[in-house]
Amino acid sequence: MDNKADLLEVTNESRKDANSAGPLLRVKGLTIRYGGVTAIDGISFYVGEGEVVAMIGANGAGKSSTLMAVCGLAPTTGSIEFQGREIQQIPAAERVRLGIVQAPEGRRIFGRLTVLENLRMGAFTRRDKDSIDSDLETVFKLFPILKERLHQKGGTLSGGEQQMLAIARGLMGRPKLLLLDEPSLGLSPIYSQKIFAIIGQIAAEGRSILLVEQNARAALAISKRAYCLETGRITLEGYSDDLAGDPRVREAYLGE
Repeated sequence: MDNKADLLEVTNESRKDANSAGPLLRVKGLTIRYGGVTAIDGISFYVGEGEVVAMIGANGAGKSSTLMAVCGLAPTTGSIEFQGREIQQIPAAERVRLGIVQAPEGRRIFGRLTVLENLRMGAFTRRDKDSIDSDLETVFKLFPILKERLHQKGGTLSGGEQQMLAIARGLMGRPKLLLLDEPSLGLSPIYSQKIFAIIGQIAAEGRSILLVEQNARAALAISKRAYCLETGRITLEGYSDDLAGDPRVREAYLGE
């Protein structure tokens, strides 16, 4: 795909959404530099309440760095607003308390802890301790295999089960915004289908999700809107259905 500025497109409908009041997350002019290397170059995007937004692109495009910036784990300039509040100077731990929770790339569960202990770690910032048990039951409805593995060490689970645990651990934080970083990475096609089906169920409950995913076809199918990220810049954006039919997206990301 050409990386020229004239490829930056926003549909009229998308412009209307962007101008509506009160998106949950609004990022403006985000830049990330590691030493002398610019990983993200002045991008802007938003996530509305109850919306699933995908960010697609090749490996190394800067997708994961963007999520790290939203979490407060990357050196950034620009503006990051959450629920109308500027959070650039707020540390990562406090952003979790505000409701920004990530299921990171590579799962990063606690391998020596049991499934139950991992899930309880996801709720460590919560003050409503009496509700945690009921939330565990809600999670087990989404991930029944985790209830079967409740006292098994996380490191002994299969890759797909570990990904389920990573997402479930995130949900235990009762996120207002769930960040999913490459949830299908390294999984078999069967487990990938299971993971995306579960993400669909979570979205159907009205959860706001920012999804980073190399599997562009699956990401566009499950999201309302999407951004195409290439070498640190957003080159296309709009409704996912529209992007899925765009010949440039089909050629660059869908292998057609």
